[in-house]
Amino acid sequence: MFNMLNLIRNEHMKLFKQFSTWVMVGLLVLVLLIVGIATKYLADSQTSENWKMQLQAENQQLTEQKEQVPDIGKSHDVLEERIAINQYRIDHDIPPIENKTLWGFMNSATNLTSLVTLFTIVIAAGIVAGEFSWGTIKLLLIRPVSRSKILLSKFMTTLLFALYNLFILFISSFIFGAIFFGFEGKELPYLAFVDGEVVERNMITHILTLYGLNSVDLIMMVTFAFMISTVFRNRSLAVGLSIFLMFTGQQVVMLLSEYEWVKYILFANTNLSQYMNGQPLVEGMTMTFSITVLLVYFILFVTMSWTIFQRRDVAN
Repeated sequence: MFNMLNLIRNEHMKLFKQFSTWVMVGLLVLVLLIVGIATKYLADSQTSENWKMQLQAENQQLTEQKEQVPDIGKSHDVLEERIAINQYRIDHDIPPIENKTLWGFMNSATNLTSLVTLFTIVIAAGIVAGEFSWGTIKLLLIRPVSRSKILLSKFMTTLLFALYNLFILFISSFIFGAIFFGFEGKELPYLAFVDGEVVERNMITHILTLYGLNSVDLIMMVTFAFMISTVFRNRSLAVGLSIFLMFTGQQVVMLLSEYEWVKYILFANTNLSQYMNGQPLVEGMTMTFSITVLLVYFILFVTMSWTIFQRRDVAN
């Protein structure tokens, strides 16, 4: 245990000695600040004082649309959910959360977890491949520590880097949101449509849930980049392939969503928020199914990384 902690500490020292690491952290905060300024001074407010009339008009339009679609299916369910939530807001005097509020800003800031994923992919792609390209892998492996512990320390350091950035994103979004928009509406709940009825949930809990769900895609893409880095010892390949799949995987799955077998593709299961909305990509998919598929892919990626790293000859 002590050796593992020392290995992780050494990996942290190497990671945070790099100027590029701090640049990525700084860029994350800077992008969030720019989003806050743009939201404060450029974005239009989503609601107004007569928000109840707006929701009533919206519900009338949604009801007309609902009558034009089949009684079963994704479109019908989405319309039914929106109508129910709008009506609940009207009946219980709960205005929609605007972008120009603390909760609205923090909620939109969760989209920047994709930026955290991008930065962590860069770290994962270089943390092993870099040792080979710099020629320091031999010095690393002559230590009286097993190869599995060395690789585990690098993987843990990569995931911890992602965790640090998620924490920075959460805290910074709260600080910037409070500075730009104050605490008005802090008591407003999040409304969810569960089992045919609208329920109120704590807003902080909802935002943390979004971070957790978005972290699933982060962990899978980072593990994939780490595997490519370990197997092929090529930083550019790991970064390029991971980023390409990160941005195109969901689109490919959507194009193939009419086929039953698409549910076994990794990217059909990384978006667990589809079950919060009650709209799985393929009919019959469940949260348990997606978690099982993700675990299979995760074990596959990790097994390939550990097996090849253990057997690799670094004498030459």
